[in-house]
Amino acid sequence: MTPPVRLTPRALEIARGVQLDEGLEDHRLRARVLGGGCSGFQFDLFFDEDEQPADVIVPCGGLEVVVDMMSVVYLEGVTIDYVEGLHGAGFKFELPQAGGACGGCAAAG
Repeated sequence: MTPPVRLTPRALEIARGVQLDEGLEDHRLRARVLGGGCSGFQFDLFFDEDEQPADVIVPCGGLEVVVDMMSVVYLEGVTIDYVEGLHGAGFKFELPQAGGACGGCAAAG
C-alpha cells in the first residue's frame, strides 16, 4: 500500500532539524487539510503531541507523520517538499490531482 503522504529528502531534513532544534522529539509531524483558501482548502503542517484513535501514522525516514482520517482523503498521494525561492521558503504540498491548478495556495510554511 502506498503511504498517503510522502516527504522529499529535503523536507525530511528540514522537519527533523526543526524537531531537534525545538526539543520536540516526542512529537509527530501532523499534516492536515483545513477549509478556506482560494481553492477551498489550506494545508497545515506542525509538530503535535496529541494522537487521535483514528489517526493514520506514516513512518518517514525516522520521523512519524500523522494524518487525521478526514484529511487523509484529501492528502492521498501528496508529496511534501521544502522549497526556497524569491517569495521565501517553506513546505509545499504537491498534490497529484492538482495538475494544472494554480498551486499558489498549496504552500504552507
